[in-house]
Amino acid sequence: MNAMTDPLNLIETGIPVHDATRLTDGGTQARIVLHGQVYSLRITRAGKLILTK
Repeated sequence: MNAMTDPLNLIETGIPVHDATRLTDGGTQARIVLHGQVYSLRITRAGKLILTK
């Protein structure tokens, strides 16, 4: 883990940190809205994140 991906480092620099499992409410998918556009966030079986429009 490098300095930019260490959650503690991100907290110290003031960058918001969000747990993906909380965003998905314990599931594998969530919808995120930005400027009226809906995006899908998915956690894969391999534990990776995919964000699509």
